Amino acid sequence: MNKINGYTEEEATGLIEYIYSGKNAGKTLSYLFETYGKEHSRAKGSVRNYYYSLLKKRDDARVERILRGKNLQAGTVRPFTEEETDELLKKVLAEKSKGYSVRRAIMNVSDGDERLMLRMQNKYRNLLKKQPERVAKAAEEAGIPEEKSFLQRKLEREIDALYSRLAIDLRKENERLRAELEKLRSEREE
Repeated sequence: MNKINGYTEEEATGLIEYIYSGKNAGKTLSYLFETYGKEHSRAKGSVRNYYYSLLKKRDDARVERILRGKNLQAGTVRPFTEEETDELLKKVLAEKSKGYSVRRAIMNVSDGDERLMLRMQNKYRNLLKKQPERVAKAAEEAGIPEEKSFLQRKLEREIDALYSRLAIDLRKENERLRAELEKLRSEREE
């Protein structure tokens, strides 16, 4: 079986034909990735990633043959500059300090531009994961309380859940002891 990045040539050809036909019918790539994924038991993100990896492999004769005449292309990725990254952090953290979720904060900062929102969201999550010290520094400089890491939030939730379970157990034990005390008092009065 002749595979191209994990797909058979037939699967790769089928995906490209599906995308090509769908785009000509006016469908969005996001919609096409999702529906193709559902039809072929693949995750939308996996289909998207495979599609873009195919577009980048035009030096492979098999891929070139599959793509020939389709005029499918990927836009160039424009990375954030350092200044844009700093500005993004300041704006998102300022919105978060107002009580907004990350997603809502980014939506506010991007003025509803969905492409920009997605880029910003990906960049922000990447910064949280790979450069948490940069996020903390930006928050400190802006006078915004430090953002907790995923593990800190998870640990806090687990501690809260433990306290809740302990409180329930203590309440039950307290009720049992009260009942026992009442029973002893009533026996003593008799």
